[in-house]
Amino acid sequence: MKAAITRNRDASQVRRWPAGLVVGACLSLLLVAALLAPEHLPDLQPALRYAPPSALPPFGADDGGRPLLAYAQQGARVAVLPAVAAGLLVGLLATLGGLIRAMGFHRLDRTVQAVGEVVGALPRMVVVLVVALVLPRDARGLLPLAITWAVLAAPGAMDEAAAVAERLGGARFVEALRAHGYSATRIFGYHLVALNLRPVVLRQLAEVSMQVVFLEIALSYLALAQDQPSFTHPDSLKSWADLLNLGYTSLILDVPTGHALALGLTLIGVVAVLALALGRAVRSR
Repeated sequence: MKAAITRNRDASQVRRWPAGLVVGACLSLLLVAALLAPEHLPDLQPALRYAPPSALPPFGADDGGRPLLAYAQQGARVAVLPAVAAGLLVGLLATLGGLIRAMGFHRLDRTVQAVGEVVGALPRMVVVLVVALVLPRDARGLLPLAITWAVLAAPGAMDEAAAVAERLGGARFVEALRAHGYSATRIFGYHLVALNLRPVVLRQLAEVSMQVVFLEIALSYLALAQDQPSFTHPDSLKSWADLLNLGYTSLILDVPTGHALALGLTLIGVVAVLALALGRAVRSR
């Protein structure tokens, strides 16, 4: 029996390796693109107008002959780091929710639940738009909106983490481990967080990060449609929404911008694959 359990555990670890490699590759790609993003787009080159990837590797050019690679890098710079920050905040709050339930702080737990019900009932998109409008023009950016989204998403993550701690036995689980002589660091850091809360926390982290990226694209596309300054980035930077806005015209007009649409959808796909792969890599046995 013990040998069978060991074999199953080893097989489970092997199945996680592909998903972990995908996570590392996608995250590295996005972070490198964000770090290498230029401050401004290159100068116009009319001779390369609408150039396909074969004429201007790797992604082709826009309607002004500027490489779409700069669009991809600037879009990563706008979205990736705030999305990661929002995910980390949700992960931290979810871990806190699980620890409160496991430590048996009933009054604090009830208070957190009551506040969470109020915050979780708020319409996220409306609140984010209000925050975007209230922020001073020079303070506008994706990070405040990402933090707002994370706070609104945190109650659900905290409830799920608390439910995991409750299924373990809550305070009884902690007392049982203390009776076996385990230290507080091993009880809370290893047995509770690393072994049991980790799948929930990291999955919520990945989902919120993905949602923030989609939020940035939606807000930027809304600003482009209304011909207004973006809520999420200065005018000197381009969003992945600019790629979609440039590329969708190829679907209704005879304009050779299909490569821009393909690049925008591919970048969105990379973010979605990253979130799904992280959830698979950390799923419970």
